[in-house]
Amino acid sequence: MNIASQAAQIGLDWDTRTGAVTVPIYQTATFRHPGLGQSTGYDYSRSGNPTRQALEDGIAKLDGGCRGFAYASGMAAITSLLFLFSHGDHIIVTEDLYGGTYRLFEKIFNQYGLEFTYVDTSDTSAVTSAIQPNTKALFVESLTNPLLKVADISALSALCREKGLLCIVDNTFLTPYLLRPLDLGADITVYSGTKYLAGHNDTVCGLVVVKDPELAEKVYFHQNGAGAVLGPQDSWLAIRGIKTLSVRLDRQQENAQTIAEWLTRHPLVRKVYYPGLPGHPGHELLKAQGSGFGAMISFEVADPSLVEPLLLRTGLISFAESLGGVETLITFPEVQTHADIEPEKREKLGINKVLLRLSVGIENVDDLIADLDQAFAIEEAA
Repeated sequence: MNIASQAAQIGLDWDTRTGAVTVPIYQTATFRHPGLGQSTGYDYSRSGNPTRQALEDGIAKLDGGCRGFAYASGMAAITSLLFLFSHGDHIIVTEDLYGGTYRLFEKIFNQYGLEFTYVDTSDTSAVTSAIQPNTKALFVESLTNPLLKVADISALSALCREKGLLCIVDNTFLTPYLLRPLDLGADITVYSGTKYLAGHNDTVCGLVVVKDPELAEKVYFHQNGAGAVLGPQDSWLAIRGIKTLSVRLDRQQENAQTIAEWLTRHPLVRKVYYPGLPGHPGHELLKAQGSGFGAMISFEVADPSLVEPLLLRTGLISFAESLGGVETLITFPEVQTHADIEPEKREKLGINKVLLRLSVGIENVDDLIADLDQAFAIEEAA
């Protein structure tokens, strides 16, 4: 079955007693036992809740894994995965990754003895060179945040199998609709479900999908033990969002392609990062391994003086953090999403004083371009 149909059907058959088309919200902390030593399959909502399980089963099916897990946030999901490792273990990580993930690794888990090396994961040879005797895993963003580099998930997964490493892919920017890392050999996918999956900027959640049943049991142990689970109301919101994932992303990608092409022609834009552009270094790779290019655009303006006007003078486009919702958002990574990365590292990576990130929504693309154009025009007139 096509993934768009699978997404629309999440939770449809959950309540067979009433035939409810939408999965009910089981807003309960605990469940009554039918007898001593007996269980309905649910005991306490931290360990399992029917609404959350409908979401977990649904995302596992979409990603082609054996089991899914839902958490209170994307960061909670990544935190729970780090419990798989021990003091002294080494993990190779995408170098231009989300600043919150960097903060989690460097300012929290570093103090517990986990070691991290940051490399350009669009370069498989660089990943190979970074492997050490104590390396246990690769954590890679399939499409990096914010420079939109494309990783060869198939090659990296093969390398991890050869070296006995876990391959963990943060697939937030692409979702299972556009890329299925588990089909390419990865062991685990992780998502900020807040973004494209939920899709409406109205809930915060994290999702994980695991391919191997034995590994899935370990992930469940930590999910239940640490307890940063997603509540039933937010689980329901995520299910509702996933149902429209395909139509939203189709429109968002179409808009992003048009806007990216328009930006490449603008005299005040010096560089555009979007994998849908034929000149993007990862264009052909993502075209081969995925089914789309996503709806994130990063671009450099000609001068730092242009940044604030673009952030504040757009009207339809909101100056706000986060991404993946139906509304178009613009952010300044250097001082917002990636502020926790040291300034010299940001500069080296290209997260600089002229880089802006655009999360393209579902609005009319002509209106979005007109909004950008008028913001640029004010500065041109000056």
